[in-house]
Amino acid sequence: QNIHLVAKWLSCLEKKLEQLSEGSHRDFRVFISAEPAPCPESHIIPQGILENSIKITSEAPTGMHANLHKALDNFSQDTLEMCSQEKEFRSILFALCYFHAVVAERRKFGPQGWNRPYPFSTGDLTISVSVLYNYLEASSKVPYDDLRYLVGEIMYGGHITDDWDRRLCRTYLEEFIKPEMLEGELCLAPGFPLPGNMDYNGYHQYIDDALPPESPHLYGLHPNAEIGFLTQRSERLLRAVLELQPRHSSAGHGALGTREETVQALLEEMLEKLPDEFNMAELMAKVEERTPYTVVALQECERANALTAEIRRSLAELELGLKGELTVTSDMETLQNCLFLDTVPESWLRRSYPSTASLGSWFADLLARINELEAWTRDFSLPSTLWLGGFFNPQSILTAIMQTTARKNKWPLDRMALQCDVTKKSREDFASAPREGAYVHGLFMEGARWDAQAGTIADARLQELTPAMPVLFIRAIPGDKQDTRGLYPCPLYRTRQRGPTYVWTLNLKTKENPSKWVLAGVALLLQT
Repeated sequence: QNIHLVAKWLSCLEKKLEQLSEGSHRDFRVFISAEPAPCPESHIIPQGILENSIKITSEAPTGMHANLHKALDNFSQDTLEMCSQEKEFRSILFALCYFHAVVAERRKFGPQGWNRPYPFSTGDLTISVSVLYNYLEASSKVPYDDLRYLVGEIMYGGHITDDWDRRLCRTYLEEFIKPEMLEGELCLAPGFPLPGNMDYNGYHQYIDDALPPESPHLYGLHPNAEIGFLTQRSERLLRAVLELQPRHSSAGHGALGTREETVQALLEEMLEKLPDEFNMAELMAKVEERTPYTVVALQECERANALTAEIRRSLAELELGLKGELTVTSDMETLQNCLFLDTVPESWLRRSYPSTASLGSWFADLLARINELEAWTRDFSLPSTLWLGGFFNPQSILTAIMQTTARKNKWPLDRMALQCDVTKKSREDFASAPREGAYVHGLFMEGARWDAQAGTIADARLQELTPAMPVLFIRAIPGDKQDTRGLYPCPLYRTRQRGPTYVWTLNLKTKENPSKWVLAGVALLLQT
């Protein structure tokens, strides 16, 4: 609906309720139902209505215990008895209830849970059970593949728009719905075996007795996932408190001085540190041959120029505004608020790269990126190791690696793949670039860690949320030469927000089944 029309209607309703409050029947009541507002701008219910009403909220259950009971509540003893293949039907039904509870509750772990939030509903579960019933009645053998496909790609998969989330959904079903489930050898989570044949109340009792206490282990995640999501929740809360501070207070002439003085000091410091723009004409003249690598370097310089020009323009404009030489516009006010609250202004972010950092860290990071570019463009020889997170467009350098190899060996570019070997060294140990491909540094792993001695992915250590990776050696090979056995296809993202910040897929060695790392939400990041 149009939010402005709703807001207008609500104010009419408020007046109407005031008029009707006198002289109407003493049992007269008005019921209003509303969904949670997606953003503060949508908080449009008038204060008068809120103050005079009794507010009742219907919260979804939290935790696996409540979610699993709620999933099972959609059925009854009659459901359990309706199928001729009773044992198989009951086992798979309970596994589907656990699957439903896991996918619904995994949302709370943020991007490490799902790249995007999805509206899974009880309808998905009840239809999946109907499909299960129909298939078991029509076949003497359990069609595991068909069931997994229908549930994972259609019933639940119909909501999913991200390929990595689709892989996660599929992997849960591969772990939960397989022939071993009828042999009593299947654990839905560590310490929680799939129950045998029980009646309806028995299943509810089994959940109370056997389900371990709430922890990320129940979802296949590492305990660090909880630290991550609680930290992010605290940061959001503190940010909201900070933003509620009075804007125009002249009080507090303490050590920091007034708001304007704080902003003025920061503004001057940033203008002083901001380097000059790259002289593109000079750089172009220096280039002898436009190799894929020099093209990337020049593109990066152009992007850096666009960003530094906007930073310099907006800061100079605000400085004149603070001095009273220009009228302060809403853009200048927004910039001033951002500088005071240590957040990156929207007009800068639009010209830069995805980042979750505070303004101070973001600006230091920008200066470091420009430094790297200055060093590279002195003679355009490929740096000994590339800081992959320092690129405005990291995909471009990875594509350049493939283009360079394809040209050299006369291979078709569309049939190439990247091979990723994790070295045992850090960036200081490399004096020159490799003959083919490139060394890259500055990657971090979330959800697990890299065991440099064993050369494989290993369980994360407690409280080490994003351990740094050693230098990676990345080179291009023909796609058909790739051996994917014993490898985990690991997504690389730019930030912990994951989702749209996806860069590439790198295959990493694993001794354990790759499904373990899929459920743990293991990914590589370019920023922590």
